[in-house]
Amino acid sequence: MLPAGAWHPPPVPSCRPSPGTGEICGQSLRDHSVGEDPRAARTGQRQNRGMRTRLGCLSHKSDSYNDFTAILPDKPNRALKRLSTEEASRWADSFDVLLSHKYGLAAFRAFLKTEFSEENLEFWLACEDFKKTRSAAKLASKAQRIFEEFIDVQAPREVNIDFQTRELTRRNMQEPSLSCFDQAQGKVHSLMEKDSYPRFLRSKIYTDLLSQTQRRLS
Repeated sequence: MLPAGAWHPPPVPSCRPSPGTGEICGQSLRDHSVGEDPRAARTGQRQNRGMRTRLGCLSHKSDSYNDFTAILPDKPNRALKRLSTEEASRWADSFDVLLSHKYGLAAFRAFLKTEFSEENLEFWLACEDFKKTRSAAKLASKAQRIFEEFIDVQAPREVNIDFQTRELTRRNMQEPSLSCFDQAQGKVHSLMEKDSYPRFLRSKIYTDLLSQTQRRLS
């Protein structure tokens, strides 16, 4: 015990967390990560923000005329010379007119890619090809591939059909025939016609294409 009047050292501040604050000695716990350089932490935060921005740009798909020309069955310049404004305008007459035209099909596929729903068109095309099968030996294996790719639950490119249609198609797989996908194909065709097709006609892919063909003729 020190005698009266002796010097006393100043009290050491408590470094226990203050109740409900998460602070140590007046500073937040998150400001005191063990071994962390504050400047390095700030640099890391800026890098993370930059990475998120770059990933956001990469995940964005544009809806433009260039998306269409990128997947044309012919070279873009040659294709545009062959495509008239009148032909492109007829795509708006009906959905089936669009699907029956080589460049119309390519333009619609490009549009669906921007909406991440190209599996609907791919399924419809697979069914069209399947119905041309003439070999009984190949029929079952082709049907199984289509079912596993587009119809089965959690299929890699699962199309949006109702439970009853899915189960009917599953039963049809027991004895595959050229008509085993008819109901599912019809549902997907109707979905594209009522939902995607009107948006395609309003899209930049289509309107820019019409402008390009008109500009070429002027």
